[in-house]
Amino acid sequence: MNLTDIRRSLAYRIANPIVEILGRSGITPNALTFINLALSMVAAYVIATGHFVLGGVLVLVSGLFDLLDGALARFTKQSTKFGAVLDSTVDRISEAATLCGLLIWYAPQEEASLEIMLIIVVLIGSFLISYIRARAEGVGWQCQVGLFTRAERVIVLAIGLLINQILIALCILAVFVVITVIQRLVYVWKQGKVKGD
Repeated sequence: MNLTDIRRSLAYRIANPIVEILGRSGITPNALTFINLALSMVAAYVIATGHFVLGGVLVLVSGLFDLLDGALARFTKQSTKFGAVLDSTVDRISEAATLCGLLIWYAPQEEASLEIMLIIVVLIGSFLISYIRARAEGVGWQCQVGLFTRAERVIVLAIGLLINQILIALCILAVFVVITVIQRLVYVWKQGKVKGD
């Protein structure tokens, strides 16, 4: 079992009991996506005002809704191409908003230049991870590899907020985001060699 299979198995075990209840409630997958977006905006504001513990809780809850929308779409057979695009778009907005909340908090602090630099690295790297996958799939290749997908990034950031160890969390994120970008590029390059592209 590889890392992707482990992620899917864990996601299924977490989401399945909740999805069965949601499926009977009549709520739509897109509604969950917009709840995720709203929670992320609130989390960004809370983080920007320095309330890190509450921000960490909101990041985790938002991440749960991100897990549930796709699971609910599959469970209720409401999966659509637009829903997939909307989900991916909201994921990018949510992650950027949370990191920008941190950036707003640290920007006025003269001694926080390292944190600011790390936030920028994580923000750019996170977008690159998603972009490489989307671009690869756009030319017909698979690209779900990598140590730090969105789930891992959400968990590490949330833990950092909850225990007020933001710098450590940002260092971990920056290192593993860069590693994941390289992993995906190498994976795509190998596919290109095999297929002669």
